[in-house]
Amino acid sequence: MPGLLRGMARTAVVAGTATAVSNRVSRRQARRWSDQDAQQQAPDNYYESQPAAGGITQDQINQLEQLGDLKAKGILTEEEFSRKKAEVLNP
Repeated sequence: MPGLLRGMARTAVVAGTATAVSNRVSRRQARRWSDQDAQQQAPDNYYESQPAAGGITQDQINQLEQLGDLKAKGILTEEEFSRKKAEVLNP
């Protein structure tokens, strides 16, 4: 009789452990899928339209780069560059 109880107890422990591990894996996988769904639902240009760490959007950065190139080529003066830069940063 003690051997039978020991065998049943061992089976219960193994089954319980397997169930716990299986549930944990299922929850982790469901969380990954929901994270992937959330990322896929974000618009493609979502991150570009959000301000960067300094509060500047990617569009503003692109405009500033273009202005810098024009200034470097001598097309814009320092005064024109400063004025346009202020317009870009303070719409």
